[in-house]
Amino acid sequence: MKVYEPVNLAMPLAKELDEIIMERGGVPDGETVRRILKEFGLEEACLGRGVTVFRNGDVIALLLPRGDVLMVDIIPASGELSDALEVIAYRDKQLNAFIVEILPANDIEYEGNIGLEPAIIDAETLELESSPVLGHFEEDEEGLFLVIDRETYERWKESESTDTCPVCGGELAWKGEGAYCRDCGYRVKVVRE
Repeated sequence: MKVYEPVNLAMPLAKELDEIIMERGGVPDGETVRRILKEFGLEEACLGRGVTVFRNGDVIALLLPRGDVLMVDIIPASGELSDALEVIAYRDKQLNAFIVEILPANDIEYEGNIGLEPAIIDAETLELESSPVLGHFEEDEEGLFLVIDRETYERWKESESTDTCPVCGGELAWKGEGAYCRDCGYRVKVVRE
């Protein structure tokens, strides 16, 4: 997995969090998320007073576990806050569901909807009730691309939004099992797992 900018970390982290919630029936604790961030190649830089800071050469992540709400703020190492994202996982008591969403730090400059929609997981059945398009990023000679599995693609297809880029909300051009976004330049590839 490649992490060069906040979206490269936010999407796989959100996917991992929704899988943990569906498996365990609750928002993961800070220790679990610390382990995940290390597995994603980030180095723990600071731990103290309920906040953990992670980094690599391109991004800085702040882990903020607060009881049944988990937040991870992801900032480019350049400090450009307009590209910063927040991954948040919590239980919505009104909906009786767990929510995992990726929010831009600056709604004014960022018009996209990362992942197209949040992961909404029924708190009783632990089944996914929405169609988030989440995966991880890999790199080849043409650059970075988002890898999604067949199950994610089928849910996305049912939502009738496969022409919308899950990274920036722009327009996708499909060719076979892959697509290219005309706005942000990211590619999307569907893999069989």
